[in-house]
Amino acid sequence: MKDKGKILIVDDESDIRDSLSYVFKREGYSVDTASNKKEALSLFSKYDYDVVFLDLKLPDGNGLDLLKEFLEINFESQIIVISAYGNIETAVSAIKLGAFDFLGKPFSVYQAKLAVEKAIEKKKLTLENLYLKLSLKEKEEEVLFIGKDPKIRQILEKAKIIASTDSTILITGESGTGKGLLAKKIHEMDEIYKGPFVAVDCGSIVPTLFESELFGHVKGAFTGAHATKVGKIELAQGGVLFLDEIGNIPLDLQAKLLKVVEEKVFSPVGSVKIVKVNLRIIAATNKDLKEEVKKGTFREDLYYRLNVVHFHIPPLRERKSDIPLLAEYFLNYYSKKHRKKVKSFSPKVMEIFMNYHWPGNVRELKHLVERLVIFSTKDVITEKDLYLADFEFAPGVKKEVEIPEPREDEILPLEEVEKKYILKVLDLLNWNKSLAARKLGIDRKTLTLKLKKWNLLESSRS
Repeated sequence: MKDKGKILIVDDESDIRDSLSYVFKREGYSVDTASNKKEALSLFSKYDYDVVFLDLKLPDGNGLDLLKEFLEINFESQIIVISAYGNIETAVSAIKLGAFDFLGKPFSVYQAKLAVEKAIEKKKLTLENLYLKLSLKEKEEEVLFIGKDPKIRQILEKAKIIASTDSTILITGESGTGKGLLAKKIHEMDEIYKGPFVAVDCGSIVPTLFESELFGHVKGAFTGAHATKVGKIELAQGGVLFLDEIGNIPLDLQAKLLKVVEEKVFSPVGSVKIVKVNLRIIAATNKDLKEEVKKGTFREDLYYRLNVVHFHIPPLRERKSDIPLLAEYFLNYYSKKHRKKVKSFSPKVMEIFMNYHWPGNVRELKHLVERLVIFSTKDVITEKDLYLADFEFAPGVKKEVEIPEPREDEILPLEEVEKKYILKVLDLLNWNKSLAARKLGIDRKTLTLKLKKWNLLESSRS
């Protein structure tokens, strides 16, 4: 039976837990139970529940307090509060805090089923509306800075406040966390600097061209300067200059950049002309600039002038509640882009995603989902798609080889076992011999020789 959703039942009465669990498992839901606040928080922090039945009276805490904690972790989960001690005031308090519904004990199976169906429908509509809004705003090659994790929501709230000021901003975080996307989000909300958003990747500019790239140059300023060039700083007039990987700017140019930050003036290379600019500077880095200051590779005064307002984006492994949201968003985006009809991930794939540490953060997830969409031939992404997309580092993707204990009359020669296993791998990979050889840890020539020996080359389809 298809998994209709994931439910958590939190109640100190075992009869309630067991009966609700039995009913909803029969209906096709995945169900977990907890008898106290500690167990409930542990489960809720690990999994993305669609619906939660929450008893207000727990042995180690108050249900309304736990409701607040649940919604801080995942505001999309629909919480159905249940209590034998319920009254109108309690119900109103729960709804005001964000609960989806309130059921007073005793309640019927029909009431519970109806409440869950409505809750699932509400969550679905909430997500669809979010994806629609994101799709309407999305640019051709970009995705927006999104997330439901409390840390991300806090960052977005802070960004709204900063948008009405002219403060310089420093964004830190690991590679792939979305520093550039946050910078663009701030520019989108900016109430003062509405001009162009000009990005400079300080990690990819040749050191000898840094000064010219940022400040521009006049004709004849140096060998090869055959024409006057306007620098990125001047191009950002009235808007935002985004200096990505700011820690890579050469030390000898940092004093000149400091003058831009402090006085909003500079001179192009080879010119005595003073150019005045009106812009916001947003810098980003995956380095620890305080350590760079200690090493003498980054100016202390520049660091403090850039770090007027600081945003730190946590890595994806520290905001796991965002993984399903981002994965579904990328799935919808790339399904449309590549004209595929992929609709969802299997529960096992999502479990693998939740247990993976994502060293490449959101960027890694984005690129993986695109590969999965490209390789998928069905409307649901499965473990086989993970295998084809070369995602083999997460726990659970590479299955342990199970070797049953054979009876004496079942013992096969090793070559026969090898032959059967290789054929299964080839069938799994649609007879892509290059990919099969790589997965088996042998070269293609060795695989071809084995197939030739077994008279199986004619079965090859690639």
